[in-house]
Amino acid sequence: MAKKKAAGRSRKASKKAAPKRAQQVTTTAEIESVLREQRVFEASEEFKKRAHLSSFTKLKRLRREAEKDPVAFWERQAEALDWFRKWDRAFEWKYPFVRWFIGGQLNASYQCLDRHITTWRRNKAAIVWEGEPGDQRILTYDALYNEVNKFANVLKSLGIKRRDVVAIYMGMVPEAVIAMLACARIGATHNVVFGGFSAEALRERINDSKAKLVITQDAAWRRGNEVRLKDAVDEALKKAPTVKNVIVYRRTGTEINMKMGRDHWWHELMEGASPVCKPERLSSEHPLFILYTSGSTGKPKGVLHTTGGYMTQVTYTTKMVFDLHDDDLYWCTADIGWVTGHSYIVYGPLANGATVLMYEGAPNYPAPDRFWDIVERHRVTIFYTAPTAIRAFMRWGESYPRKHDLSSLRLLGTVGEPINPEAWMWYYTVIGGKRCPIVDTWWQTETGAIMISPLPGATPLKPGSATLPLPGILADVVRSDGTSCKANEGGYLVVKHPWPSMFRTLFGDPKRYKEVYWSKFPPTKDRNGYYFTGDGARKDEDGYFWIMGRIDDVVNVSGHRLGTAEVESALVSHPSVAEAAVVARPDEIKGNALVAFVVLKAGVKETEKLRQELREHVGKEIGPIAKPDEIRFTDALPKTRSGKIMRRLLREIVTSGVIRGDITTLEDKAVIERLRQQLGEES
Repeated sequence: MAKKKAAGRSRKASKKAAPKRAQQVTTTAEIESVLREQRVFEASEEFKKRAHLSSFTKLKRLRREAEKDPVAFWERQAEALDWFRKWDRAFEWKYPFVRWFIGGQLNASYQCLDRHITTWRRNKAAIVWEGEPGDQRILTYDALYNEVNKFANVLKSLGIKRRDVVAIYMGMVPEAVIAMLACARIGATHNVVFGGFSAEALRERINDSKAKLVITQDAAWRRGNEVRLKDAVDEALKKAPTVKNVIVYRRTGTEINMKMGRDHWWHELMEGASPVCKPERLSSEHPLFILYTSGSTGKPKGVLHTTGGYMTQVTYTTKMVFDLHDDDLYWCTADIGWVTGHSYIVYGPLANGATVLMYEGAPNYPAPDRFWDIVERHRVTIFYTAPTAIRAFMRWGESYPRKHDLSSLRLLGTVGEPINPEAWMWYYTVIGGKRCPIVDTWWQTETGAIMISPLPGATPLKPGSATLPLPGILADVVRSDGTSCKANEGGYLVVKHPWPSMFRTLFGDPKRYKEVYWSKFPPTKDRNGYYFTGDGARKDEDGYFWIMGRIDDVVNVSGHRLGTAEVESALVSHPSVAEAAVVARPDEIKGNALVAFVVLKAGVKETEKLRQELREHVGKEIGPIAKPDEIRFTDALPKTRSGKIMRRLLREIVTSGVIRGDITTLEDKAVIERLRQQLGEES
């Protein structure tokens, strides 16, 4: 890195003045990386004074030590948990299957609750909850402990025992957390299904996991409307023979069907339940949860996580990545149905004794400043959200956050996809007031916990880069033959050594687990086999990682393999653009032609002049080869409820006009129809 600068200000990464981005880089046989970002930021001296890790020198030393012996490093982190029995062996690797902390016994619910209620944290707020209509609740650690114990006994009364699978299909209410921790307490494996999924998607996940019980609610609030969850459960269970009981939490009070003998009201079961339930002593490798990834096509993958390694890494990363302190109010805006909700709303924060804010509804209800209103009223200190949400905030305009006092914020985070530099700068400037470090985190459902991220008191930040692998994570960017790429050479993002929170298999399908994740870089005489993430990336001259998006989104244009994420980033850097998604369609001459779907900022008009201006802007930022062949203006992009753009659907629209794959995760199906109609009008 360049020599140290004054705290809190940006600096250049090299001594000579450099352009913001270089226009073109050397062509390789792998993936071309075409964008360059020169701005660098560091935390203020005030932030560093209190940080768990306060200097880049200390971080580099810690990373070197962990790289020499990652197993010993993770053993030290595991000691932060409370074990009923310590492990005999820390690590066992039989490609491609791993075990961590073998012989150790613990309980995830105990880590999140029991060990706090014997301390001053007993009366500390564990969950601060706000419903979309404005209702609020606070659960202290003692109150949460009692509710979890009671509900654990409810589950036992309905015959649920160790290793039984329980499906949870709920909105963002504290009862969803209670249900998860109650399952963990008695050794049941929870399978949380996102409350925005259809009845068919729910049925598929129930049947694949062979769930015995479903926990749901009558309905949830979303943009002022009731999302009728119990109705979807009733439809799903018409062909789900393993489910014997359904527990229903009353949220909205809407009238629902209750099937005699099968369906039970949450509040009625809890009335007579005992508040004492001893946590089960579970093996470190006991299955904690199954979480299904929707996948772009085909059958969803049931990602299986176990207890000891997962709890070790989520506990460590929550504390270090978010620089978590006892007086923080931490808000992760993810849904409980995604892995981010599991790891960084429930298990990681609660294991650290944090106060977690949960919000039920949409960010723009009743107005686009709802999030900032919540930050101001509750005095949130740590805010963790998705780049897609940030770009939506940008589109809605600065006036909404400017109406609110956001001075309580001290740290910002992003998760879900790469964040383009201009969105990073907007987030840093408008939301963070140029004082809050941003932790841009890279990880996956499969990794279980954060893998690449800044440690905010120590790591100099580059807008758009997830920076460096965390200590104990041996990640690299490699060519198709497994050799390491040179600086700024695009390649495949891999992890070279197993890590504690990694998933153990795909539920019921170990063959698919091996084929999807471990077959591209199998063991050789020189390596033990690499985990293939499915992402393209590059490392810059400082070793910083720049995620270029899914390998599926790399296209061949006139012999150049380009990552569409970088073209999108160039488009969004134009002052008129709020969001962009770039896909390819077949082209007889070039192999593939780039089609860009562009959402403009509020008040910007769609004109042919702007369309040409955007093409030239991409050419200037990257190079002529990356100019989109078509630019289609649209009012919205197809997204999942977690905020990820469904580029697969856009590819299908531009190539055939027919949507063939699964769209159960799509938030607004009307977006697709509008895009199809637009395509027909323009053709």
